[in-house]
Amino acid sequence: MPSPPHAGWGDNRKQIVRNQSYCGSRRGRRVAVQHWRKRLIVRILLIGGLWLDGSSWDEVVPVLRDLGHHPVPLTLPGQGDGSTSATLADQVATVLAAVDAEPDRPLVVGHSAAAGLAWLAADARPEKVAKVVMIGGFPAGDGSTYADFFEPVDGLMPFPGWAPFDGPDSADLDEDARRAFEAAAVSVPEGVTKGVVRLADERRFEVPVVLICPEYSPDQAREWIAAGDIPELGAVKQVEYVDIDSGHWPMVTKPAELARLIAAATGD
Repeated sequence: MPSPPHAGWGDNRKQIVRNQSYCGSRRGRRVAVQHWRKRLIVRILLIGGLWLDGSSWDEVVPVLRDLGHHPVPLTLPGQGDGSTSATLADQVATVLAAVDAEPDRPLVVGHSAAAGLAWLAADARPEKVAKVVMIGGFPAGDGSTYADFFEPVDGLMPFPGWAPFDGPDSADLDEDARRAFEAAAVSVPEGVTKGVVRLADERRFEVPVVLICPEYSPDQAREWIAAGDIPELGAVKQVEYVDIDSGHWPMVTKPAELARLIAAATGD
């Protein structure tokens, strides 16, 4: 991807003009550009994984704001809006509406299964998405089922309890955090979980990707991609790997560190 100052982090363009008016030399203009880039205000769309609504980012949002960015946590159809009949197409439409509502190119962040939603946005709007950040998840390929991991009950996939996540996924969650998570967890309609992923635009592979690796290491992620286990990411031209020492839900256990890593991903 080209790396001019990111379009639309646009309100800051006025600042560079003001800086350059005081810096007549070529070197002065270069310093002005560098100073301007540090002041970029990036719009960041935050998409939680299964069982999470927009409030899952509550501890991340203020840190991103303090770092000078504009976070926008999304509540997806079927995950916090009361709908029990939502579909994957509905969730994709919500994410695309959020992308389209931005004046310029947002950073799109997807956690866990929602890494796939973020990638679907890159496929549908490759010219509009500046970068995709995937936290603890990877995108499914075209024709795959989105997130059919557990049996639904009456058309909904409830949180299955902690047994499937025993080990590194949940080791950093204490009992209070587990109880709070369970109380807030939203059963996901099977129209979402059993939805079929459709990818069509190969320009998605031009969109840079940052993998934030929680319960696994960057080296493990590299190995999986090199082995062909994650074909979508194997075709991406620019992938960055970032470590975070946490379980599967760093927005719960390490929100400030996660926010700093997301903010760092806004750079060129």
